[in-house]
Amino acid sequence: MAKFLMFAGSARKASTNKQLAALAASTAKAEGADVTLIDLKDFEMPLYDGDLEQDRGLPENAKRLKQLFVEHDGIFIASPEYNSSISPLLKNALDWISRPHTESEPPLWAFNGKVMAIGSVAPGAFGGLRGLVPLRMMLGNIGVTVVPNQVAISNGVNAFDDAGALKEKQQSQMLKATIKQLILTTDAMTGSLQTDERNTP
Repeated sequence: MAKFLMFAGSARKASTNKQLAALAASTAKAEGADVTLIDLKDFEMPLYDGDLEQDRGLPENAKRLKQLFVEHDGIFIASPEYNSSISPLLKNALDWISRPHTESEPPLWAFNGKVMAIGSVAPGAFGGLRGLVPLRMMLGNIGVTVVPNQVAISNGVNAFDDAGALKEKQQSQMLKATIKQLILTTDAMTGSLQTDERNTP
């Protein structure tokens, strides 16, 4: 069975993108998926620095996060929009885990063969859509299959009810369609391969 990792590119406690990641996780679980929900705040890392990497290697939290990527087949990222791009936190995390830390590690081990879906919540009318463009491009360039469907939740401050569900039916359907496409595409791409076979360096 495919395994799914879900998180937001934000460390803020009250982040609406964390709410989206949590809702995506519960939506996937309702479809019978095996889901792990994490918080990037638990994986603090220094700003990527090539000299630091050469002197000390990858930070332990980068190794931990990379291992989670390796162990999961499909990934959902709720990515806040920062100046029409992705958050520094998310970019830094993805940069660190793109780096090898053993001689036998294949290039881009955390990303190659993975299936991902992306989404965003923002206060404005575009719902963070502009920030998803560079994220999709970056992921596609490092070996990830990004499903066509995506989530862009506008009026983010008022988008969720007290139970954490999306108030607008159209937005809820958008999320469900994206998660379903993520699950179906991941299952189709992983086929009958066992996790250990896929994730051996």
